[in-house]
Amino acid sequence: MTYFYGHLFAAESEIRAMFPAAMDTQRQRFYRALCRILASEPGQLADDLAALGRAHRKYGVRKEHYDSFRTALQATFRRFAPDVQWEGSFDHAANAMIAAAEQDAAQAPAWWTAEVTECETPVPHVAVLTLRPDAPLPYLPGQHITVQTPRWPRVWRRYSIANAPREDGTLTLHVRAVPGGLVSTSLLHARPGDTLVLGPAEGAMIADTESERNVLCLAGGTGLAPIKAIIEAIARASGSRRRRKIALYFGARNSYALYDMRALRAMELDYPRLHVVPVMSEHAGPDITHGTIADIAATTPWTKRDVYISGPDAMIVSTVSALRDLGAQRERLHYDLPREFGAPHDISDTS
Repeated sequence: MTYFYGHLFAAESEIRAMFPAAMDTQRQRFYRALCRILASEPGQLADDLAALGRAHRKYGVRKEHYDSFRTALQATFRRFAPDVQWEGSFDHAANAMIAAAEQDAAQAPAWWTAEVTECETPVPHVAVLTLRPDAPLPYLPGQHITVQTPRWPRVWRRYSIANAPREDGTLTLHVRAVPGGLVSTSLLHARPGDTLVLGPAEGAMIADTESERNVLCLAGGTGLAPIKAIIEAIARASGSRRRRKIALYFGARNSYALYDMRALRAMELDYPRLHVVPVMSEHAGPDITHGTIADIAATTPWTKRDVYISGPDAMIVSTVSALRDLGAQRERLHYDLPREFGAPHDISDTS
């Protein structure tokens, strides 16, 4: 991969400007993506490739850049793996990505600029930001966007939108500062009037407002953000139909990390069929359940509910595994995990 990117950047200096300075992680991700493409049958990755093609628009990738990638790959395979048949798989993937990008370009911009209008820090290391995009940014409750700050150009990080669509078009994000995180640390110090760049909405964990089943929400840390958007959407849709019960278990290590309880209690008042239960894994306390979200999932009634799960990747994996082991139907479990495919800076890196 070092040889590949060296060849690519030497031939196309314009492409080098699309990538961050540090390339170690990018090389690993592109290698994994390439292996997956070569190991898959045509059409098997259609949805993933389409999403990747759309995501590449915000980096400035154009149709002709795929030819440059192909030339660099040709040189790399000739040098390191001359017997591997890769051209057909790559061409199929490139064509799928180009087609999806062109279709998306006909109906949406590649990115949006947004002004920070409100900044709150409910606890140290967590910020709640409200943004006003310069044009309507379409999304569905539960989806996420990628964010770039002026301080770190070409570095994008993924954040879920914490509200259902509003009439004024504003978005709320929950940001937890990661030690050494470039974007998260910058966002923690954002102020009203600051400008950010936003990528298009993505994600498969979307509120099912047509279902009549009751709902179980399992959130860990700032994974609460998309769950709040989903609850808002379900509560709105319940106005003209049977009002669905919603149980939300909000998990953290300690009470200090339960940063949004005041807002959650206000949501309970607005929608009385919502019941919020704080969960702590390190300490017990009054009116607080002790354990992990995976523990709660295994002991809470879920069989007749739609289940939404959001939080750190490890929490999602352990919780989904626990429910699947107990016989939960796959179609009832809603969650998002980062894609295996990379882009000039993969959105699965949430720092």
